[in-house]
Amino acid sequence: MRTRIRENYNHTLYACFTGYIIQAIVNNFAPLLFLTFQREFGISLEKIALLITFNFGVQLIVDFFAAGFVDQIGYRVCIVMAQVFSCVGLVSLAVLPGIFPDPFAGLLVSVMIYAIGGGLLEVLVSPIVEACPTKRKEAAMGLLHSFYCWGHAAVILLSTLFFAVFGIKNWRVLACLWAIVPLLNTFYFTQVPIASLTEEGEGMSIKELVCNQMFWFMIVLMVCAGACEQGISQWASAFAEAGLNVSKTAGDLAGPCAFAVLMGIARIVYAKCSEKVSIYRYMLCCGILCLISYLMASLSPSPLLSLLGCALCGLSVGVMWPGSFSLSAKNIPAGGTAMFAFLALAGDLGCSGGPAVVGFVSGQAGGNMKTGILSGILFPIVLIIMLLYLMRKEHREN
Repeated sequence: MRTRIRENYNHTLYACFTGYIIQAIVNNFAPLLFLTFQREFGISLEKIALLITFNFGVQLIVDFFAAGFVDQIGYRVCIVMAQVFSCVGLVSLAVLPGIFPDPFAGLLVSVMIYAIGGGLLEVLVSPIVEACPTKRKEAAMGLLHSFYCWGHAAVILLSTLFFAVFGIKNWRVLACLWAIVPLLNTFYFTQVPIASLTEEGEGMSIKELVCNQMFWFMIVLMVCAGACEQGISQWASAFAEAGLNVSKTAGDLAGPCAFAVLMGIARIVYAKCSEKVSIYRYMLCCGILCLISYLMASLSPSPLLSLLGCALCGLSVGVMWPGSFSLSAKNIPAGGTAMFAFLALAGDLGCSGGPAVVGFVSGQAGGNMKTGILSGILFPIVLIIMLLYLMRKEHREN
């Protein structure tokens, strides 16, 4: 059995799919507890926004340095350490706030630990899948990115069920239960075969990437993709509960859970039709839908329509992240591992900046989360402008 695992790259794909589920856990479990942290530890909205910024900020730093050390240390060591950091960080989330004199400091340290794991996962999982000698890589990549969405939905559904049965007061127990997933995947990644992109040819150096104009267009696109996605996703639970005055259970299911499910569906649809439809036009339509969904969530007088806006945002952003990867691979085919790392860095910069803007504006508006969500329209607007420019540029060149 062990021999078959070590020779079968399908097991590598399964481990990578689980890796994206783990990333969904570390990014989306804590946001379900934001108002619980506020009540239990007396933390303001501005400080809670700092947790989001800190999470993706640490991931951003890891992405930056990973461009230099991943190829030297090796994919296997790095991906195994990603599981370990994720596991330890989730356990720390349950333990450290009760040990530290300042609970917020304990939360920050916990977030830092699992964010290191999340950053490594973001950099490593996509190139590992890309390097697998399997057929239909485009479908595999689309399916891979959809597993983040299914993980996101699972976190919400199973956490909601746990809270309904055992009570929100036992959230620490649930954090430890979620830590079992990266613990098991740690051992899985020690057994599966792992290939390297560098075996297929030399990628561009960091200096060559930085001097490439198209690379910077892709960076801006990834920043906007991350900001559009997480600007609503990270605040959807708190927005539904505090901003729309719906129950936590109903809010989590109708807001962030529907967001995640529709994002997953969008990514599977994209994987199936990516060869038939222009990715530029596809992403442009998604950008327009994203703008509409932000406006619905923030301006609608009806809580139902606001929740529908949150859900539609998931449908609109589903293609943005994998689509930006596809555009980058298409326009910069020799980008290599360094390009994956910097794209992940840009995406995490957006994932950090989008929720930070929403949280800051909400805090400045006296806790009015609708105003904060409205400020997030900046990101789909910039994304639409960038895509229109890139489409015009491609049309001129052809």
